[in-house]
Amino acid sequence: MAASVISYFVFFVCFGLSFYAISSIQFEKICSVKNPKKVQILMFLLSLCLAYVSSQAILQLTIYNGFA
Repeated sequence: MAASVISYFVFFVCFGLSFYAISSIQFEKICSVKNPKKVQILMFLLSLCLAYVSSQAILQLTIYNGFA
């Protein structure tokens, strides 16, 4: 129970940090789309993937190996 709460908390923190970090990249200049909603969806999906990978790495290095 406590491990799942910690994993959710770590995921949401990583999601916030990754969305903040990805928002500094100007995708409008890289992608030539006319609809800015598509760029926002791309940023959301990229930050979701980055949050999952980083939270799993953090949990694998700490919680799952018995350091907590």
